[in-house]
Amino acid sequence: MALTDFLDLTLAVAEPAELEAFWNRRGLDTTALGQLGTPERPTQLVLREANYRHVASFTVACELRSDLLTISDRLLRLGVTSTLGEDELSVEDPIFGHTIVVKVATAGLLLPPTPRALNGPGQLSRANRRSEAAVRTYEPRPRRVGHVVLGSTDPQASVNFYVNGLGFRVSDTLPEAGATFLRCSKDHHNLLILPAPVPCMNHYALEMDDIDAIGLRGFDVVHERPDASVYGMGRHVVGSNVFWYLLDPAGGMFEFFTDMDQITNDDEWDSELRRDDWDPFTIATYESGFSKMDFFLPSDIDAIAAGREAAGW
Repeated sequence: MALTDFLDLTLAVAEPAELEAFWNRRGLDTTALGQLGTPERPTQLVLREANYRHVASFTVACELRSDLLTISDRLLRLGVTSTLGEDELSVEDPIFGHTIVVKVATAGLLLPPTPRALNGPGQLSRANRRSEAAVRTYEPRPRRVGHVVLGSTDPQASVNFYVNGLGFRVSDTLPEAGATFLRCSKDHHNLLILPAPVPCMNHYALEMDDIDAIGLRGFDVVHERPDASVYGMGRHVVGSNVFWYLLDPAGGMFEFFTDMDQITNDDEWDSELRRDDWDPFTIATYESGFSKMDFFLPSDIDAIAAGREAAGW
């Protein structure tokens, strides 16, 4: 697999300082001007100012410079011109207008979470003391930005661009919903393409250590703004990840997730969903309640459409 990882995401919003402060409170550090990350991966979210909310760019990693040459040739065969440098390639998404950078790079190593003592049936690991999560001595932070979901006016063309041009791989498809899950790493998905009336971001996602980490940080968000919860907590069917979807101060939906399927061998990946007893529109195997409409389409879609038109899209 030439592509190896999802490195960072640049979001354009009206008030980047407000969004930066929001993520500082959730545990992401400001590592440079307009840049958020962690000691392990200093560059994860990049924020910039714009008249409407959208993805400005994202960066993925590859192994070798020869991978860049291969990608450049594939893009040309699709009629798409890219800019090739010494150790990176950049190209403009023909539908969304954002920039994708493919870089010869290795993502910062993520160390496993520090084990926490858990009690369970037949297992006594934490005797005579409370859970760290219960008394908030466990203060989790997002570990990495894992994926982004895009709504396309031409999903088939978008999938063709990312798969046959850039080299993303298909993990799962839901033809009834027009959804295609794509990956550039071992994660089940780093990119999901959905149909939408206007090209837009559906959500971005940050990986947490475990379900307690999702619960604690998600509660912090809802405590600040009770209407921020969109959907969750729950566990997805496709991808298997535990999730909680929330709104950030810019109006963008984001997901805290953990325990996503990992695909290390295409031949061994069980890609066939059980169609005999599963409705393809079933989003979660369990969840805490109905989702808000933001889960399917941004509530500010009209403002996004107007912003795109003003920008010449």
